[in-house]
Amino acid sequence: MKAELEKTLAILKAGGVIAYPTDTLWGLGCDASQPEAIEKIFAIKGRQRDKSLIVLIDDINKLQDYVVEVPAVAWDLLEQVDTPLTIIYPQGKNLALNVLATDGSVAIRIVKEEFCRNLIRLLKNPLVSTSANFSGEAAPMSYRKIKPEVLEKVDYAVNWNRDTINSVSPSSIIKLGLGGEIELLR
Repeated sequence: MKAELEKTLAILKAGGVIAYPTDTLWGLGCDASQPEAIEKIFAIKGRQRDKSLIVLIDDINKLQDYVVEVPAVAWDLLEQVDTPLTIIYPQGKNLALNVLATDGSVAIRIVKEEFCRNLIRLLKNPLVSTSANFSGEAAPMSYRKIKPEVLEKVDYAVNWNRDTINSVSPSSIIKLGLGGEIELLR
């Protein structure tokens, strides 16, 4: 794993886009602090710029580094959940502006997959995460389900868990308001 982490880390630090396994499915990702790399992801997917992206972090304690104010209910949800959960927080910070939604909110998931956690820890920045497909198409649950046309556009496809088929569906997504309002989106 160490050699693969080092190779992937070099790509990310250089502003590259990777295809990589997450705790839910195969994704496209980049350093969430690099706006040019984020633009590459929008271009690869053919995704509208007003559709925000998910950001992955490796530790619940880092949440306050990227969210202006974490609503109290978020801590309760994160402590109780045992399946992947993406929470949209009202105001993001310390991230590239183009990873935030037009209203300034940010979608963050604390990833549990070993490779991702280690990669984020070494990068010392969150990773952008979006499914490794063209916008509007089915999300790939395994490396083999990624279209070759998508893989041709990334800077690197991680050589880790390529033969594993994820049985987990995409994460649940909830949106929190500053007053603790909760809206289930997926």
